[in-house]
Amino acid sequence: MQYVVHSHIPALLFVPPCEAEHAKGYGAMAELIRLAAANEAEPQRLPRNIEAEAAFLGAILIDNRVIEDVSIKLQPDHFFEPLHGRIYEQILRLIDRNMLVTPVTLKPFFEADESMRELGGPGYLIKLTADGAGLIGARDFAQQIYDLALLRELVTVGRTLVDNALDTSESVDPKGQIEAAESALYKVAEGEGDTGSMKSFLAASTEAIRNVEKALQSGGNLSGVTTGLDSINGKCGGLHNSDLVILAGRPGMGKTSLATNIAFNAARRWIREREDGIEEAKGAGAKVAFFSLEMSADQLATRILAEQSGISSELLRMGKISREDFRELSRASRELQELPLYIDDTPALTIAALRTRARRLQRRHGIGLIVVDYLQLLQGSSRAGDNRVNEISEISRGLKTLAKELGLPVIALSQLSRAVEQREDKRPMLSDLRESGSIEQDADMVWFVYREDYYEAAKQPDPVNEAAHDAWKEKMERIFGVAELIVAKQRHGSTGRVRMKFEAKITRFTDLADDQYADAGYD
Repeated sequence: MQYVVHSHIPALLFVPPCEAEHAKGYGAMAELIRLAAANEAEPQRLPRNIEAEAAFLGAILIDNRVIEDVSIKLQPDHFFEPLHGRIYEQILRLIDRNMLVTPVTLKPFFEADESMRELGGPGYLIKLTADGAGLIGARDFAQQIYDLALLRELVTVGRTLVDNALDTSESVDPKGQIEAAESALYKVAEGEGDTGSMKSFLAASTEAIRNVEKALQSGGNLSGVTTGLDSINGKCGGLHNSDLVILAGRPGMGKTSLATNIAFNAARRWIREREDGIEEAKGAGAKVAFFSLEMSADQLATRILAEQSGISSELLRMGKISREDFRELSRASRELQELPLYIDDTPALTIAALRTRARRLQRRHGIGLIVVDYLQLLQGSSRAGDNRVNEISEISRGLKTLAKELGLPVIALSQLSRAVEQREDKRPMLSDLRESGSIEQDADMVWFVYREDYYEAAKQPDPVNEAAHDAWKEKMERIFGVAELIVAKQRHGSTGRVRMKFEAKITRFTDLADDQYADAGYD
């Protein structure tokens, strides 16, 4: 994008020294770093256009309807001149009250303004409207003000990056600097920068009402991304944006299977909603990023294919299937070709690398759900590497930060300590979370997967004792294939248990036909 001097604008119009093809990209970063290093003490070189700001404000004061034509979210902090930012902020307040905004109605708010006095007092507001040429290019002026604000944020990022890179003290952390720079660049790319974190209560409550409306339209039990299981949706309302959900269980409980099922269900729902013409903001589906540190991508794909084709995943791996089964497998594979499920099976990822990859996936593909399998296989920074508890704390905080930063739910699988095996009742508790109490602290929801039949199968008595064996067999028939999801922590609602059906051969969780204990709560 190149800014030019229009004939109807004063000759002092500032043309930025660097040509930015797109302010939201990273292409100008090298030039900005050079500029920041060479001109650190020259703030006057910052990209700005004071005349464009004045012309845009004058256009609004002449015709308040101009602001309705501005498609970008122009904020007061986007103005380089602080006085112009304060004028624009007051304009927004008056328009929000359905008041007419003119130099006369603005005058009482700026009579004591020191910067206004230096320019001749409130009469400056009238000077802004002296040249009505701003009415012609108001939209272009607004876009230029916004783009220059982004460029200034890029300059700030570049200067900070240079200052940190020149620090060669013993406490320097190059990887941490790269992570911080990536995060800052991401915020600029999203148009947020340092000014995007503060929200008025009006904005926050509007978003809350939108979530309630979404839940109402879905039948009253789903305000976030769907899990694909009505019993879980009914208990938790789906997966909410910015939430960290910890899904934990002992080995063999099926936590990876449940996470895979949820990921598939959310991705498939996204496809169906697009086919039905449902807007993405109103839908319950999501594109999914699955970070598998334990299983390979083809193993996860095999699980999903087994679930959809109804063929045992074990038979698929061994190739013991008939031609009819193979045709069914091919059909399922064709149907899943467009599934927006992205699998990253890179081993030994650091939390910084995972966050970087997640940002890139959201920027390129617009993902709306992240699954991490599993938390203890992630690595923290080198500084925390000598203390495993501190490292796990850093990882859990990093995942929560990622959920808030990207505005989407993150499901992180977690191992449990062996303390579960020492108790008579094998149902997990929050104290069983392995290696760090910060996991419980950082999580918005904590889910435990528990299958009683897994433990009961190991208690099979000697068939010689017919009475005991018959009693065991009767209990196994009653509990076989039934799993529990224990909601041990939930910021948005109550705790409790949800019963589900688990088909071990195809590793699939589904709703029970008669789920009378789905909402059985406990303290």
